[in-house]
Amino acid sequence: MGFFDHFLRDVRQILFRDEEQNAIPSMDGALSPNDRLDQCSAVGDPLPGLDDVAPAPDGSIYVSAGKSVLRLSGAGFASRAIVAEFDSEAGGLALHPDGSLLVCVTGHGLAAVAPNGANRWLRTAGGRMLVGPTAVTAAPDGTIYIAEGSIDRRPEEWLRDLMEKRANGRLLRASPSLESAEVLLENLAYPNGVMVGTEGSLLYSESWSHAVSRASRDGTHLGAPSAIARNLVGYPARLRPSSDGSFWLPCFGVRTHLTEFVLREDEFREEMLRTVSQQYWLGPALSSGHDCLEPMQIGSVKALGIQKPWAPPRSYGLLVRMHASGEIIESLHSRADGKYHGITAACDTPQGLVIASKGAGRLLLRAGERQ
Repeated sequence: MGFFDHFLRDVRQILFRDEEQNAIPSMDGALSPNDRLDQCSAVGDPLPGLDDVAPAPDGSIYVSAGKSVLRLSGAGFASRAIVAEFDSEAGGLALHPDGSLLVCVTGHGLAAVAPNGANRWLRTAGGRMLVGPTAVTAAPDGTIYIAEGSIDRRPEEWLRDLMEKRANGRLLRASPSLESAEVLLENLAYPNGVMVGTEGSLLYSESWSHAVSRASRDGTHLGAPSAIARNLVGYPARLRPSSDGSFWLPCFGVRTHLTEFVLREDEFREEMLRTVSQQYWLGPALSSGHDCLEPMQIGSVKALGIQKPWAPPRSYGLLVRMHASGEIIESLHSRADGKYHGITAACDTPQGLVIASKGAGRLLLRAGERQ
């Protein structure tokens, strides 16, 4: 990065102070920090590799954890049964109107698991292997929509994708039989959630642009997308509808000025990627505080070995409920000193709100608060 590049960067930061990369919004109003995630009840034993949770019509839930998908049922979801196992990590989940379970499988594509256990696969789209599917949903007519975070990075490589400042994700549409798929949108900044809205439009999140967008659906055509929420405080993940027309939007991490600074300083960032182990990169994490060598350890972060709740967080727990217009209605937090970070999914069930904390490997239940 030469003198002229540095000069232009400094001029842009002076003249455009409020552009998105510089102005991280404050956590106030409906986003005011609280301990509501830490007050939730943990469901059963830990689930290593926990990623997504999807509700079933009978009140049970499906959970992806590691290379398996489990069905949890009964009071407090105490009963667990494995319904599918794969050769690599299972991620995004959705129920199809035909009764099959749609599963995003890292490096392999999208699997449709029939009630009898048989699998159908979608492995390519647009002439490319489906490497990094992150989320999936099915419309009432059976059409399947898939978010692919990156065309060449697996979902577990999300931090490298962010630090390399990539934007090569895709939004795909597949037939109910998974025999064909087409690319609807490409060059997206890590699409990480997709949902069919109550009015029939398609909503999707982009983690690296901190936005949620909507596009109209008209038969086989997708209208031009427009952002309903931009410059979010965190990195948005999967979308799930709530019964009142709003939707749940988890953020698996929150933005900090330090991370934004690193993303602007290309020379430092590129040297960090070359010379530092990934677990010690200056960037967001799903969990933190377990290694004395990780960054952000002293000063305003810790005192006498105790993490401050108001410290600049390396990892954080955040789940928001958003109106269809993009207005945030409420939020649940696990602050810097909390225990349930890295929220990747949430859904309403008859027993209450179920939340996936990937950072803690725990499924959470906020009982009696179905929306």
